[in-house]
Amino acid sequence: MKLDDLLKHDSEWLKGTGPSSDIVMSSRTRLARNLDKLSFSHWADKKQQEDILNAVLDAARAVTYLKDAMFLRLKDLSEVDRFFLLERHLMSPEHTKDVEFKALIVDPKEIISIMVNEEDHLRIQVLQSGLNLMEAWRIIDALDTELSRKLSFAYSPKWGYLTACPTNTGTGLRGSIMLHLPALVFTGQIGKILQATAKLGLNIRGLYGEGTEASGNLFQVSNQVSLGRAEEDIIDNIERIINQIISREEATRRNLLARNKEALVDRVWRASGTLKSARIITSNETIALLSAIRLGVDLGIVKNLDRRMVNELLILTQPAHLQKLEGRALSSNERDMKRAELIRERLK
Repeated sequence: MKLDDLLKHDSEWLKGTGPSSDIVMSSRTRLARNLDKLSFSHWADKKQQEDILNAVLDAARAVTYLKDAMFLRLKDLSEVDRFFLLERHLMSPEHTKDVEFKALIVDPKEIISIMVNEEDHLRIQVLQSGLNLMEAWRIIDALDTELSRKLSFAYSPKWGYLTACPTNTGTGLRGSIMLHLPALVFTGQIGKILQATAKLGLNIRGLYGEGTEASGNLFQVSNQVSLGRAEEDIIDNIERIINQIISREEATRRNLLARNKEALVDRVWRASGTLKSARIITSNETIALLSAIRLGVDLGIVKNLDRRMVNELLILTQPAHLQKLEGRALSSNERDMKRAELIRERLK
């Protein structure tokens, strides 16, 4: 399997299937792990970083879950390739920087990815489409168990797994849900919802996680701490709160259809018209318009598209994907023109 092969199929989280997939785009579990008796990545010297990298890659190659996986040294990849992997949610913005001793492991279905020498020695991630956080936890738990037979992880009987950031200490688990909440945004309720969610111990971030802002009415919600609670309890708490947000979004969508359908339909078809006719369009504008189209698909306003195609366009129209499809570097203006052309072709 080669990096360019990823262009030929959808990422797991783009499938548009699974429970509540009209509102929940993806579920992700992530575990932070460090090798025992070695400095955390940001403090390790070059030899230690190389030793960590080799130890993790050697162990991972013997793991059943990672059969046929890609093992990528990030220093061997172009900047476009690194941002391509970021856009597919296979690694973090942090992992695209200072790449000499970093690596990424990706299974063929893009369900599992492992960042090596990010903030922690290992950032293990599992992605699922829809509200499938418990299934994502089941997979990552089994993978973690298999890796722990080959690697000795830093662990304290008192504090649990030791991590570079104190908020990850304990279980090392972050569960996160990517939500599409256009109705709550349209009606001005989103501010209160996000404030209430934060008070319940969850973080709210943008499309690419920490350090990014929400766009396209997409919000990533995750637990703030992982210390002092069992993994299943963390998952249950996230799902309980997410289900409340889902219920509010569903009720607001029904209310919009009942009381303000004409304005809603107009918003959807204006977005469709712009996307089908634009010759130049930016990434941010595209995400906002595709959000409206996705809502139209989910509410039955748009009949000739499906959720999976809209999800796919959200990724294919990102800068690195456009350049990979074109096979060369593109200027900002060239990307805006190529993006518009691609959208017109897909929405014919």
